[in-house]
Amino acid sequence: MGKILVSGLVNMETTVPVRQFPVQYYPIDYPFFGVNTAVSGVAYNIAKALTVLGDQVALLSLIGQDVSGEMICRQLESDGISTAHIHPDLQQTAASVVLYDPAGNRQIYCDLKDVQESRYDFSEDLCRAADIVVSCNTNFNRPLLHLSKALGKTVATDVHVLSDVFDGYNREFLEYADIVFLSDEGIGDDHRAFLRRLADTYPMKILVLGRGSKGAALYQRATDDIREYPAASIGNVVNTVGAGDALFSAFLHSYARGLSPEEALARAQLFAAIKIQTSGAAQGFPTRDAWDAQWSKQQEMI
Repeated sequence: MGKILVSGLVNMETTVPVRQFPVQYYPIDYPFFGVNTAVSGVAYNIAKALTVLGDQVALLSLIGQDVSGEMICRQLESDGISTAHIHPDLQQTAASVVLYDPAGNRQIYCDLKDVQESRYDFSEDLCRAADIVVSCNTNFNRPLLHLSKALGKTVATDVHVLSDVFDGYNREFLEYADIVFLSDEGIGDDHRAFLRRLADTYPMKILVLGRGSKGAALYQRATDDIREYPAASIGNVVNTVGAGDALFSAFLHSYARGLSPEEALARAQLFAAIKIQTSGAAQGFPTRDAWDAQWSKQQEMI
C-alpha cells in the first residue's frame, strides 16, 4: 500500500453522447439515460483510482460553497476519500461538459471558475508523510512543487496536451517532476523526437507518452532510451474520457509498490483498457483483484 498525496482539480462533469463529430445542428435530441452528471476532475479521478486499488490517499483541492461543492464532499465520503483537505475557497465549483461519440472520441469543455487565481496552503507534515506527491498542473500547485523537492519527495505530474517543449505554463511542472506523463495530442508526427527534446531539456527520471490506441512510449533517464509499448486491446471501448488519468494512476500504484517502470506501464495500459469500457472519467476503475486476474489471463495468452 502506497501513501500518495494528490493535489489538483475536482469538479462536476456532465457527459453527453453525440451522433458524430463534428456535431451537426439539430434543435433537440433524446439520448435516454445518456446524459449523466458526476464528480470528476483530474485529481479526483486519480485519487479514486488509487483508493480503489488500495492505496492510502490524501486528496487536496479547492471547491466552492455551493450545491456542487456539497455533492463533491458527499461523493468523496462515499468513496472513502477524506474531505479534510478539500477547501471551499472558490467563488463557484469548477465544472466540465464532455461530448463523446460511438467510437469513443471526445470533446471537453472545462470551466475552471476561479481555480487558477486561487491559493492553497500546503502542509509540510502532510507532504512529508507521502511516498509520492502527485502535483496536477493547476496554478495553486506551484508552491507544492517547491515544497516537495525541498523535502526530497518523488514528484509526479501529468501535463496532458503539450505542443511546445518550452511551454510557459507547464515549464515549472516539467522542471520539478521526477515522473512526467503527457498525451501525444498536439506534439506532431515525430513523437520520439519530441520526447528526446523534453528529456534533453528537463531532468525528469521517467517520461511517459500516452498514445491512445497506438499504445505508449517510455523514456527512462537511467537507460537514456525510448521504448514503445503496444496498447492493451480488450475491446468494447465505450468512452475514452479519463483513460490518461487511469494510465497515470495505475502506473503510480505499481511504481510505488516497487515494480520497474516497464512492468508498471504495461500493467497500467491494461488498467486503462478496462476502465474505458465504462463511460465517465471517474467510472470503471477495476479493483486490484480484477486487474490482477485480467493481467494473469493476458500473460497466459502470450
